Amino acid sequence: MPRSGALYTINGLLLEQAKKMVARVETEDEIAKMRAAGQLAASVLEMIGDHVAVGVTTDQLNTICHNFIVDDLQCVPAPLNYTNGSAPPFPKSICTSVNHVVCHGIPSEKKALKSGDILNIDVTVIKDGFHGDTSKMFAVGKPSVLAERLIRVTQECLYRGIEAVRAGATLGDIGHAIQTHAEENNFSVVREFCGHGIGRTFHDEPQILHYGRANTGPKLEEGMTFTIEPMINAGKRNVKILPDQWTVVTKDHKLSAQWEHTIMVTSRGAEIFTRRGEERPS
Repeated sequence: MPRSGALYTINGLLLEQAKKMVARVETEDEIAKMRAAGQLAASVLEMIGDHVAVGVTTDQLNTICHNFIVDDLQCVPAPLNYTNGSAPPFPKSICTSVNHVVCHGIPSEKKALKSGDILNIDVTVIKDGFHGDTSKMFAVGKPSVLAERLIRVTQECLYRGIEAVRAGATLGDIGHAIQTHAEENNFSVVREFCGHGIGRTFHDEPQILHYGRANTGPKLEEGMTFTIEPMINAGKRNVKILPDQWTVVTKDHKLSAQWEHTIMVTSRGAEIFTRRGEERPS
């Protein structure tokens, strides 16, 4: 679940971030707990894939994930009753964003999946006081060629952003890598929502923009922990928030996709806490 907020100028935002880069792990015990929370979050996405099918409602997916998180994993679903600004508490345990929904889609018993739909499931769990936050795209039945390409390129954008991470790199390097790949493929990057610092706190500094200029902004430091979660649109980048004050959709109703990982900055690159088994080399 990305952090939402007002629009900022890049320079103003980065200046403010320079004062508040607080999300980091300081001890081996903290790193171990972040690894554990990340792997538990990843296991939810590994579990739920078999349940994504034509006719299944997003509320049914929420119930399955909630029960798995609480009963099987002995974790807390962080989105449930989460508050952010003036919006009402988020009423479900996961976010389900279908087709032109960019993020923060609220699971509903009225929303049954259809063949050709694309779906982002966003999961955050709390274990021993630490958060693991991750999301994955799923295709229902046979998606369109455009949908398949959008899903693939968006995941590539996530990986490009992660590849830009290392101690001494800048926040701008991450956004530049993502924006460049998206726009080279004729897609657009959502700018109103971003990645965020994470650890004991769900949403912390720094804010991780998915667009920007290389070699700009504060430098990354070893031990920092944050999410990278690009939201990439098939059409224009413009979005709007629905009256429920949570659901974000594309203004032109064209498709949107998102992938997310929780990572830690290391001296040589990034450790992905939420990596799934399907992503590991054989």
